[in-house]
Amino acid sequence: MHLEEKKQAVSELAEKLERSSIVITTSYRGITVAEMTELRRKLRQQEIEYRVIKNTLAGFAAEQAGKEGLSSIIEGPTALAFGYGDMVVPARALTDYIRSAKSQLRINGGLVEQRVLSAAEVATLATLPPKEVLIARLLIGMQGSILGLVNVLNANLTGLINVLVARRNQLEGG
Repeated sequence: MHLEEKKQAVSELAEKLERSSIVITTSYRGITVAEMTELRRKLRQQEIEYRVIKNTLAGFAAEQAGKEGLSSIIEGPTALAFGYGDMVVPARALTDYIRSAKSQLRINGGLVEQRVLSAAEVATLATLPPKEVLIARLLIGMQGSILGLVNVLNANLTGLINVLVARRNQLEGG
């Protein structure tokens, strides 16, 4: 690779790092070409980009993108999975592939904005429900709280109305 090609590769990689919501580093040692092709196909279906990179170029790109923490989770033969939307999707896709294919692929860690994630944190991220489910749970919790507030506020008015109705009945009867 000539110097100009390396500079171009670093700038492309830096641009991907800036755009991505999550970057997951993996060690692909022991993976066959067929397994790598299958993994890339599955990730591409979920709009996740998976690229094998040179560690030095990744380090330069991370520095250029302002994501220096990436260098701490790159070791050995490394490939990066770039997720551009929901950050749970790439984590889940990789862990599901490793589990279902009994692959030797290993997750080294992840990077969300400036925060470096360990492999265990990426696995935990993969177990989270989808974003829509989390939002629905939040709204249900908020709705329950608001409904409780409405009931508390109505209780005083209901009590006053009951007292007034009882007094009216008492005056009409007496």
